Amino acid sequence: MATGSNKGYLCVISAAILWASSGTVGKALFAGTVTPMDVVQTRSTFGSLLLALFFGLRARQLFRIRLKDLGFLIILGSVVMALVQLTYFTAISKIQVAAAILLQYLAPILIAFFSICFWKERVTAAKLLSLFLAFTGCYLVVGGYNLQLLHLNRVGIIWGLASAVCYAAYTLLGERAMHRYPPWTVLFYALFFSAISWHILYPPFYYFQAGFTLSQWVGLIYIAVMGTAIPFGLYFVGISYVRSTRASITATLEPISAGFIAYLFLGEKLEPLQILGAVLVIGAIVVLQLRSERDELTPELIRARATQSNPSAQR
Repeated sequence: MATGSNKGYLCVISAAILWASSGTVGKALFAGTVTPMDVVQTRSTFGSLLLALFFGLRARQLFRIRLKDLGFLIILGSVVMALVQLTYFTAISKIQVAAAILLQYLAPILIAFFSICFWKERVTAAKLLSLFLAFTGCYLVVGGYNLQLLHLNRVGIIWGLASAVCYAAYTLLGERAMHRYPPWTVLFYALFFSAISWHILYPPFYYFQAGFTLSQWVGLIYIAVMGTAIPFGLYFVGISYVRSTRASITATLEPISAGFIAYLFLGEKLEPLQILGAVLVIGAIVVLQLRSERDELTPELIRARATQSNPSAQR
């Protein structure tokens, strides 16, 4: 039991570090001629191709979907996933990597707020504390205490908040899809339809025309493979050994790792009050995840989740 649990935590930690490193690699690419649009088109395309290759060799059943769900998956990928990636990498291009990731980590807090306002979920002390910690932390992370810093970060903050909203929408819709399909299937079709969307909205196969250098290609492929396919795989393996709640808390190592990696390789650093804000945001997520989800689920949803053969956690 202990061995399996240790393996699960190791997988989740590895996934968090890889996600964090991909943000730093993206930031480094943006210092050159690569744009966020280049990154999201390449990431979606090569990430979905890698998953398709894996499915074809090892698990063809993961391709199977019902025709009636096709429209929903198209919207999930071509609209929601496409926007998640664009807002995330654009935020990274404008502000510190750790700050951009922390803003996206407001997604579970936004979901809790949405649930209270529109789904009439009961207000608990844990939720109120999480909301307070999250928004106080967010204020500090973006430099709200320093008007000059806030002004410099304004565009990046807007993109970062947009990424949180988009990721919250993706989490809600993705969870609905994973009541019917394994997480791998949902991830593949989300990336696949996102890739199609970016080949329509952006010059098709632009990455072959842009004249990227070898080092830029290495960075782009790294984001597609080591920042997408592999960490999702590690995360899914991890939550098969440990509870998804604990895995989600462990995954908050991502912004911490991002800050450390960006400091080592890009020289980025957060001010002391920004670091305090980061601690508050992560604390809010921990408090929110530790609450008993089972007490707030309907009996029907509990049974649906209990009968699933695959984990339904989202990053």
